[in-house]
Amino acid sequence: MDENKEIPESSEKMESPSEPASPVQSIEDEGTDSVSELNSPDRNNQELKSPTGGLLRMLSFRRSKRSSTKDKASEDSGTLRGSKSFLLKSPKRKEEGNSAKNMTDTSADKSGENTEAESIKREPLSVMEINELIQKKQLLEAFASIRYLEEEVITEREAKTYEDNHTEYARKAKDVDLLYNSIANMIKSIVEETLDHPSINENLLTSVVTLISKEEKVHADELGPASSDSDCVGRARKWRDVWKDAVRGSTKGRILKVPLLLKEDNDSWLAIHLGILRQYVLKDLLKIKNLVQKCYPDDYQVCDTYMESFHDAISSHLQGLLQGPLEYNELYAVLDWVSTYCSETLLGHPDLKLEAKTKNLPQLLSTEAWDKLQNDYIHSIKGKIKCYLDNILKLETTQKWEKENQPETLQIQYHSPLSLDIQMIIGQYTKAAGKISENLETATLEISVGELREFIPRFGKAFVEWDKEKDYSLFVPYLVAYINSFHDLTRGLRTTFKADTKELEKVLTDETMRFRKYVLKKLSEKMQPLFKKILTNAWMLSDEILDSIMSTAVQLCQHLKHLEPPANKDFLNDVHKYIVREYIAQVIKSRRKMTRAKREEVSRKMNQEATFINNTLKDLGSEADWLLSAIHYIAKIISEKNKDEIKKHTEEMCQTYPDVREEHIVAVFALRGLRRNKRNSIIQQIDKLQENTEIMLDRALFANIEAPTVVCGC
Repeated sequence: MDENKEIPESSEKMESPSEPASPVQSIEDEGTDSVSELNSPDRNNQELKSPTGGLLRMLSFRRSKRSSTKDKASEDSGTLRGSKSFLLKSPKRKEEGNSAKNMTDTSADKSGENTEAESIKREPLSVMEINELIQKKQLLEAFASIRYLEEEVITEREAKTYEDNHTEYARKAKDVDLLYNSIANMIKSIVEETLDHPSINENLLTSVVTLISKEEKVHADELGPASSDSDCVGRARKWRDVWKDAVRGSTKGRILKVPLLLKEDNDSWLAIHLGILRQYVLKDLLKIKNLVQKCYPDDYQVCDTYMESFHDAISSHLQGLLQGPLEYNELYAVLDWVSTYCSETLLGHPDLKLEAKTKNLPQLLSTEAWDKLQNDYIHSIKGKIKCYLDNILKLETTQKWEKENQPETLQIQYHSPLSLDIQMIIGQYTKAAGKISENLETATLEISVGELREFIPRFGKAFVEWDKEKDYSLFVPYLVAYINSFHDLTRGLRTTFKADTKELEKVLTDETMRFRKYVLKKLSEKMQPLFKKILTNAWMLSDEILDSIMSTAVQLCQHLKHLEPPANKDFLNDVHKYIVREYIAQVIKSRRKMTRAKREEVSRKMNQEATFINNTLKDLGSEADWLLSAIHYIAKIISEKNKDEIKKHTEEMCQTYPDVREEHIVAVFALRGLRRNKRNSIIQQIDKLQENTEIMLDRALFANIEAPTVVCGC
């Protein structure tokens, strides 16, 4: 109590002009002496750049303002933190002051800081001096001094010293709060800079841990109501949360520092960026495990906290990268990076396995973002495959068709590298997708097969159009090579990639059928003028007409032999059937009236040519032996004299070829010169035989022969 009574007198002496300045000036004197320095341009610039510049300017302003106050009552009640009277304590506060001193001494020993414990022991520091300690990162000593000021403010608040001067209390409380905030900012700065240097300052990190621990202890029971909502004196500062926020800020800053090339400068900009990101994060996590972790107690869970922070920062970073439209390579780079995130390349690294608790981490990308990323990738693959197949078509046009190079031969079959090239590109895309996920691999394969289902008809149409325009001399050889390649491609997809090729096989079958029809059409254009000469005098006198027909067929069928089975048989059988069908169609169109001798001569020639046609096409590979007897039956009917024999041959023909219609029989009978009443009686009997006869589509011959209606009335 006596010490408190001396405060006004001591204050008056310090204000006397003749009194020499105290070694540690009062806040008023300290502010008055430093105003000019704080307001100088150089000092102002430094303060603006410093994280505590605002604090220094505010404190300087307050000291300057208070030094000009003349009110004696205000001086008596003011906090003269720099004066000796400000340092005098009531008996009640002596023990607490010693506690602050002891705390400083102990923490100094643990942290290695130069705490200047003797100075603290002699007298507390001014606000400016405390702030200088903070800037020098002597945080434990600064905390002890701030704590002393805080305790004094609390004691005076409890004693209701400021009932008549709330402004003074608010000023002191604000000083304490600003100093605590300055320490918090320094903690944040220290933690954020931890990973910026090759080595770490273990003493500094240890002092931060000690500081946080001491603050939690001294404020553990001082959470009661303050004088106002804005009064933070005595309340917990929650510096552990500041530490966590600093860790989050540090990891976010580290991610943002990873070099990012411009897309215009390098097509692989994103893959390069993500590769560097992986290296940076792994390096930081290893540093945290090996160096940073040992500076903290176990309850900080340093590795988990940093990993979670990096995880959140990476997640936000990737979300930002996915905002703009990305191409295939960019989408794959992100998918691959995310899919290998927990592998040995990063979180699953052997040196991190014991520390990386990846099971507790949320998804790096949200389900919606991941699904969108995969869908964009699949759509991109669809475009890439389509573009690749279109380029194949262009190359075939310019490199093969225009140059008219003979197709390659593999063993005995015409061959095109199309199958190998397409399987190779599909394999690359499928394998790449498989590294990300099995579902994406399956989707990629389905897309590839789907694109082929559209490509094959598009390719075939382009090839046919080219031939129509150019009358391509190598059309059939290349057609054979392409059909072989597409069949080989289908087998490869089915056996090597285990793809479902049922729909693709249907497409290929339909396209092959269109090719067969087009080939027969080309063949017909060349043969029709020759077929029209059958049963003419020129045909009767020479074998050249049929020789020309068969020569044309042989030229075609020699290439068809290089088709792989069973396609080669189908093509050859079609040619065989076409020749027999056109031969018969031309024969029954004839309106010539022939003598018996002429009919016998025609019959003999027809039998010879039927055998020649069959043997020639059989030698080329045709298996359509069932066509041989068709011309023989007609030849026999033409030359036959006996009505019963005619009926017998007709019945046999109808049984062998159930698709024979009445108009066909009438046309043959007209060629034979059979009278109407005789032919009608035979036809009526034949009709009964054919009522229950089943027509086999693959044995249809007469169905596509148009019978001349003019002979029906004969």
